Amino acid sequence: MAHNTQVLIAAVPDGPLAPEHFRIQETATPVCADGQVLCRTLAVTIGAGQRAGLQGSASYAGAPRAGVVMGGTGVARVEESHVAGLTPGDVVVGPTGWQLLSVHKASALRKVPAGTDPALHLGVLGTNGLTAYFGLLVVGAPKPGATVVVSAAAGSVGHIVGQIAKRTGCRVVGVVGSDAKCRILVDELGFDVALNYKDGDFRAAFKDATPNCIDVYFDNTGGDILGSALFRMNAHGRIVCCGAVSQYDTARPTGSPRGIPGLLVNNRVRMEGFLVFDYADRYDEARSEMMRWIDRGELVPRVTEYSGLQSAPEAFIHLLNGDTVGTTIVRVS
Repeated sequence: MAHNTQVLIAAVPDGPLAPEHFRIQETATPVCADGQVLCRTLAVTIGAGQRAGLQGSASYAGAPRAGVVMGGTGVARVEESHVAGLTPGDVVVGPTGWQLLSVHKASALRKVPAGTDPALHLGVLGTNGLTAYFGLLVVGAPKPGATVVVSAAAGSVGHIVGQIAKRTGCRVVGVVGSDAKCRILVDELGFDVALNYKDGDFRAAFKDATPNCIDVYFDNTGGDILGSALFRMNAHGRIVCCGAVSQYDTARPTGSPRGIPGLLVNNRVRMEGFLVFDYADRYDEARSEMMRWIDRGELVPRVTEYSGLQSAPEAFIHLLNGDTVGTTIVRVS
């Protein structure tokens, strides 16, 4: 009798993601062998980087292929264990993928306190928060009084970047795709200014919002917004290349914006990409500090939630369409 529910990649997308690129199947409960742990997924996170994986532009994700379970990080409860240190009832974070039940080696799992909301471990204390923390503070290295601009500023990484920059003493400008998101950034998350890049007068508004130009640009989008930022960078400014979501959901990504490398050379701007995995030995330090900020009300994690594995493809499409705020998660069980 089938007991496991899985969401498979039905076809690798060639163009915008659509529901038909996924299918749901019921399978038997996986066998948990010696040295393994059987986990029941409680929630999974969905991020724009997963679309880069399906596109084949994320080297760390491997080549995309159809017929396999859609990958992803989840919070799960241990159902059965044949390893020391993990027992049934323990709560872990690991590469569960989009499925109800999964089997793992203990080395792939991180035990977390039971009773904590899974959204916390999938968002601000997970890859999203760690990416924001190290990308801004280590790669961007802003100083108090600096102007920091964040694109996709209401997204899973961007909304955390902006808040960390504010508590560092920076002036923060967020760029998003709707007026509603602008209001959230300013009224709820403390950004100084928020701009809607879809507005017809965006370029003029962007210039007005950065009268002293830009010291640190945290780029989650690439494309035209990166192009606008390049022309506003201060001498010796830093561009943190975190992602390029504007180029993921298409079969024909555009080339680099105008001004590279000329503007980088003339203004001595450092443009640097990074992967959060490079800072794995400092994860505990970052989590502890961000948890203190949350407890003091200095950092407010935002989450958009969906219910049931069957809603995961819809949640993914909504995220890519810019319909979500903060970390997007699917509650599974």
